[in-house]
Amino acid sequence: MKRLMLGLGAALYLMAAGGVAQADEHGGHRRGGLEFDQRYHHDHYYPPRGYVVGGVPGGALSIGYSGVNYYFHGGVWFRPSGRRYVVIAPPFGVVIPLLPPAYVSLWIGGSPYYYANGVYYAPAPGQGYTVVAPPPGADSAQPMAPSTQSRAPMAAVKPPPEPIIYPRNGQSANQTEGDRQECNRWATTQPTALADAEVFQRAVAACMDGRGYSLR
Repeated sequence: MKRLMLGLGAALYLMAAGGVAQADEHGGHRRGGLEFDQRYHHDHYYPPRGYVVGGVPGGALSIGYSGVNYYFHGGVWFRPSGRRYVVIAPPFGVVIPLLPPAYVSLWIGGSPYYYANGVYYAPAPGQGYTVVAPPPGADSAQPMAPSTQSRAPMAAVKPPPEPIIYPRNGQSANQTEGDRQECNRWATTQPTALADAEVFQRAVAACMDGRGYSLR
């Protein structure tokens, strides 16, 4: 029997205090308030769009786009809502430096795409991956064979565990978050960081260390 996978981010949301759930069209069924994304045999659970949490998971990427600061972690997108955060569908055009840990590789209309949690990503050379609208032919597309997927960017790379940040100089939580966001942005400019999660994490760790933090 195929083993049902629980997304890295989704596991954290199970421990979050309460939320509001709204269904999306990609979940075949629910478990514990999560929705099962079985499109293209992705077979992962995610919190539904509209789910509200008190804080984003540690290690979430902060991504600015059109004047809004979004957060991305484990294939799940968040947008601030007052003092809380709501799970959303990301806007088309926003760019992420790395694909989520779990995704499906597709070949549609002669071009590569990557799918996870109802979202399609297209390569953005020199930047990472862009969120795009479902391309024509997406409804009938088939996932690439595992042997083909292993040659796609990041397909065979498992990101290292998210580090825990320890302020060495008494930095406040707000300053720590601001420094982490700046280091995330700086890390994307480093050679090969957009294609290798370990390089990206090492760059973030070096940046944080220079700002007075220890990562474990």
